[in-house]
Amino acid sequence: MAVFLEEVEEQLQIMEQEIMRLERDGSSEEAVQSLFRTAHTLKGSSAAMGFDQMKDLTHEMEHILDQVRNKQLSITNEMVNLLFKCLDHLGVLKDEIVTGRSQSPDIPALVEELHRFTSSAASLPIALPAGPQARTASEAVDFASLSYDHQLRIQEHIDHGLSIAAVTVEISPDCIMKLARAHIISNQLSSMGIVVHTLPPLESLDEDADISKILYIVATEDAGVNFEQALSGMMDIAGVEACPLLLSAASPSANPRPGENRQPEEAKRKAQTVRVDVERLEQLMNLVGELVIDQTQISRIGNVLGHRYASDDAVDDLEQVSDHISRVIGELQDSVMKARMLPIEQLFNRFPRMVRDLSQSLGKDIDLAIEGHETELDRTVIEEIGDPLIHLIRNAIDHGIESGDARRHAGKPSKGMLRITAAHEENQVVITVEDDGAGIDPDKMKSAAVRKGIITAEEAQGLSEKESIHLIFRPGFSTAATLSDVSGRGVGMDIVKSHIEKLNGIIDIDMTLGQGTRFKIKLPLTLAIITGLRVELNKRTFIIPMSSVVEIVRIPPEEIQTIKSDPVVVIRGEVLPLIWLHDYLQIPRTEAGRKHLPVVVVGAGEKRIAIVVDELNGNQEVVVKSLGSYVGKISGISGATILGDGRVGLIFEVAGIAKMMKAAHSG
Repeated sequence: MAVFLEEVEEQLQIMEQEIMRLERDGSSEEAVQSLFRTAHTLKGSSAAMGFDQMKDLTHEMEHILDQVRNKQLSITNEMVNLLFKCLDHLGVLKDEIVTGRSQSPDIPALVEELHRFTSSAASLPIALPAGPQARTASEAVDFASLSYDHQLRIQEHIDHGLSIAAVTVEISPDCIMKLARAHIISNQLSSMGIVVHTLPPLESLDEDADISKILYIVATEDAGVNFEQALSGMMDIAGVEACPLLLSAASPSANPRPGENRQPEEAKRKAQTVRVDVERLEQLMNLVGELVIDQTQISRIGNVLGHRYASDDAVDDLEQVSDHISRVIGELQDSVMKARMLPIEQLFNRFPRMVRDLSQSLGKDIDLAIEGHETELDRTVIEEIGDPLIHLIRNAIDHGIESGDARRHAGKPSKGMLRITAAHEENQVVITVEDDGAGIDPDKMKSAAVRKGIITAEEAQGLSEKESIHLIFRPGFSTAATLSDVSGRGVGMDIVKSHIEKLNGIIDIDMTLGQGTRFKIKLPLTLAIITGLRVELNKRTFIIPMSSVVEIVRIPPEEIQTIKSDPVVVIRGEVLPLIWLHDYLQIPRTEAGRKHLPVVVVGAGEKRIAIVVDELNGNQEVVVKSLGSYVGKISGISGATILGDGRVGLIFEVAGIAKMMKAAHSG
C-alpha cells in the first residue's frame, strides 16, 4: 500500500505539471501524451488495488485526453479547469485512503461532467481527408491520433502474422441513421477479420452524429481481401477505399509520439533506483552517527597514547588506522547524507498551481519564475519548510503584488512577477521569495505596531528602517486594511519565523519601497549532523551551530559598556548586546583577571548577539540527539550530542537564547 500511495503522489505531481503546461502552451502534444499516459497508469494501478472511484475518474480523464489526441477536442480554459478539478478530487481520494476517513467527494457527478464534455465533442461533424487510391496506410491514417494501446494492438496482430488494412468508408449524405449504418458496416467487416479500431471511435458518438466518413482498421488472415467489393453492395455507402497498413507505420517504436523517445532512457534510469523506507534511512543515519562518536573517541585515545608512548611504533600504526577509519566514516557519512537528500523540486512543484489559483481568485495577473529545482536538501527539512514558504507566497500574492490598475498607475507593467529560488551556499541552502510589488512601508509598520500596543511611540522613534520592517514578525502583527482568506489574519509571519528558527535557520527581509520585497531564508542542509563550534563554560562543553555564528572576536573587558544597565559591546561599529550564558545556566563565571574575553557573535534573524565564553575549542561535526520526552523542552537548548570523551554536550538554540535575553530584560 505504501508503494501504491507513493506512486499515486508521483502521478498526481506529473499531472499537475502537465496541466499547467497545457494551460501555458495550449496544444502541447507532448503534454497531452504525458497526461494520457499518467492517467492510464493511475487507472491501472487503482483498479488493481480495488479503488473503483479512482479508476472510474481516471478512465474518464483518459477518454477526454484521447479525444484531444484525436483532434476531436481543443484545449480550452474550461477543459483546463475541469482537469484541475479532477486532479483535486484524485487528491481527496488519495487522502481518504491514507486517513481511512471519507471526505465525500462527488465522483459520480464529476465523471458525468467529463462524459458530457466528451459527448458534446463527439456530436460534431467528422470529416476524414480524401485522396487517391494509391495511398499507403501511413498516408491514410494519422497514427499520432491513435492511442498507444491501439498501436500496440496493431503491432501484436502483425506479430501474429495478420495483415492490417485501413478501410475508409464514405456514408451517403442522405443516410438518416448514420451511426447505426456505421455499426452495420463494422459488423460486416468483422466477418472478414478483426476491427481493431475506428476513427472516430463509434462508442464516443451520439445517435444523431453527422458522420461523413469513418476509417476502420481491420486485421485479417488474408492480405488479398477485397473490401471495396465486399461493402459496395451495402445501402447508404457512397464510397469505399482500402489500403494496406505497412509495418513501419504501425510500429509504435517506429513512429513514437512526441516525448516517447525518452521512455527507454527513463526506464533505464528508473531501473537503477529502489524505494527505501524513510525509517531505514533514519536508522542508518543513527548508526553512522554512533560511528562518528566512536571515531572521535578513538582519535582522542590515540592522542593520549601518542603523548604517553611517543617512541612506540604501534602508536604510529594506531594513528594511521585511525586516520583511515576517519576517512571511511566521512565517506560513509556523505553517502548516507546524499541518500537522505531530495531535490527541492518536489516542493517547488506545488507552487505553480497555487499561484495560478490565488492570482485568479484575486483578479491579478502574476508570472511565476522558479529557479534551482535541482537544489538538494534533507527530506526532513523539505517537509518542514513547506508551510512557511506557502505562507510567504500567499502573502506576496495577496498583500505584496498590487492589482493591475494600481500597477499601471504606478508606472509598472500590469502583470506582476513572483520569483522563488533555491541555491547551495557553503553548507547551507538559501531560499528566496521575491516579488515586484509595493514593498513594505516602514512608517506604516511603526504606526500599526504602536496602534496595536506592540511597541510604544518612543520605541518606534528609535527604530531603524530595517528594524521597522522586521516588526512584521511580531505576534499578531498586520497592516492589511481588510482581512483576507488568502494570507490569513496577521497570525502567520511570527509562526513562519519561529518555524524556520526551529530548523536552525534564519529569515531576513530586503525591501525597496514601491519596487518589491525579498524574503531570504538560510537553512542547514540536514538536521541530523551539524557542524558546531565547541565552547567551554566553566569546564563544561557546549555546542553553538556554525550556521548561527557570524564571527569570533576577543575583547578587552574595559571595552564593555552599559546602556540602561545592560552590557553592550561595539564590534565593527555596531552596538551589540553582550550576554554571559553562565548567568542563564547558573554556572559561575571564570573570566576574572583575564586581559581578553572570547566572544562569539551569533545571528538570530536580523538580531546580532555577542556571547561571552571561557574557551574556544574549534569546529566539530556533531550528531544531534533529541533530549527525549523525559527531559522535555529546555529554552535555549535544541538538543545534545555525545562528545569524544563520552561526555554529553548540549547544543545551543540561538533563537531561544535571544528570546531568553529579551524576557530577562523585559522582566
